[in-house]
Amino acid sequence: MGCLLVLLGAFAPRILFLFIWIARPEYVDAVFDTFIFPLLGLIFLPFTTLIWLILDNPPVGIHGLDWLWIALAVFLDLSHYAGTYTHRDEITMSGGSSGSGPASPTMPTNR
Repeated sequence: MGCLLVLLGAFAPRILFLFIWIARPEYVDAVFDTFIFPLLGLIFLPFTTLIWLILDNPPVGIHGLDWLWIALAVFLDLSHYAGTYTHRDEITMSGGSSGSGPASPTMPTNR
């Protein structure tokens, strides 16, 4: 069961965070003061929110090398947005929403 949760967290952190929030709402409430921060984290920085939830112990908090894991999670979330931003032109140039199917590749000409 643990391996399944790790795979789900790696590929779908939003779903795993929702499962944890539904299964253990008192733990999520102990880590986050209001529901606004986990909701915003679920929308914008899901991996960072999940790592914060896993690492934070309510009486102690985040300390020491935990900040390294938080920084890595922020980097992963921001790199996802950067990758999506760099590939936005490829989607629009290939006729993404026109419904005409996949664009045919252009053949190079030999001269």
